Amino acid sequence: MTNKLRLFVSEASMKRSLQFILLAAPLLFACPLCAQSIPEIPYDSAPNLLKLPNDIYLGEALGVATNSKGHIFVYTRTGSVNVTTGTNRVFVRTGSRLFEFDQNGKYVREIGQGLYGFVQAHAVKVDPQDNIWVVDEGSSMVIKFDPEGRVLMTMGRKPEAVNNPARVEAPPAAGSGAGVPGDNFNGPSDVAWDSAGNIYVADGSRNSRIAKFDKNGVFSKSWGVRGTAPGQFNVPHSIVVDAKDNIYVADRGNKRIQVFDTNGSPKTEYTNVGTPWELCITSGPHQYIYSSDSNTGDFDPATIYKMELNGTVLGKFGAGGKQLKEFGTIHQMDCRKDNELYVAEILNWRVQKLILHPDKVETSRTSAKR
Repeated sequence: MTNKLRLFVSEASMKRSLQFILLAAPLLFACPLCAQSIPEIPYDSAPNLLKLPNDIYLGEALGVATNSKGHIFVYTRTGSVNVTTGTNRVFVRTGSRLFEFDQNGKYVREIGQGLYGFVQAHAVKVDPQDNIWVVDEGSSMVIKFDPEGRVLMTMGRKPEAVNNPARVEAPPAAGSGAGVPGDNFNGPSDVAWDSAGNIYVADGSRNSRIAKFDKNGVFSKSWGVRGTAPGQFNVPHSIVVDAKDNIYVADRGNKRIQVFDTNGSPKTEYTNVGTPWELCITSGPHQYIYSSDSNTGDFDPATIYKMELNGTVLGKFGAGGKQLKEFGTIHQMDCRKDNELYVAEILNWRVQKLILHPDKVETSRTSAKR
């Protein structure tokens, strides 16, 4: 073989190797630890957490959040299903209710009883100023309360009655979510804020977009359409923002977590945590993300993953069922503290407080090998 021929073969091999690396790189970044053996994190559940009055019951627990005092807020689908008719609208009364408990689970009060926008609960969040925000899928509204429980801001609008010919129909499910104007929500899922107070709404059930507003609720922009490409969504179900203003979206239908900057530009995605239903992010100098892998109408899967912000999975825990430490479709989580979680369950009509023991992970793994 001549020197020129050897050089040609060598260059061709290098090109093929380089092409393989370039093609494989997105997969490696999207799923950095697919082959990793994920340790199980030991945990406990606090029994008899919420102490409700004798005449009040929880229905489907859709939302749970805590404030700076440790008080627990639960947004639940409960109450009357009766409707009354007005001149051109149908009014659903107390289809959802918002309860507050103290840090020990003692009942404190109900907020917004009979409120016009409480139709079909979906999420509750508490912002850094201890304002309480609810996301109502049925009324297609996001409602902000001050810490005393008074309404400060409303976003979106309750739909007109079905028989009203003036009602504006929502865009089709496969339509362009990015073209939806302002706060014309259609089944919103979640809300979050960046360090400047900008508001991000996951308009997820039908519009498949993220809508951004300034701190006063003035519309800024939106991004996302129905699809599978980066920046597209199939039910963006949960949204959180870290201390560096990275935005994490649980793209449930696409079985991934997408990460964006504040302008909506995609940065990366994580595809190694099953079907992300709900995300929560811890406070403090070292933040972690928890992601729940749930399933409607069944008890499995029922796994919660603990992750670094870069997508590295540190551990997992959870099992489907009805007993303590078992889950029935986790719909929302709160993780203000690193190893203390509150989880709201649809199927079990309850909220659990979970205490994690990450210091026992290595011990558990060692014992399992014996």
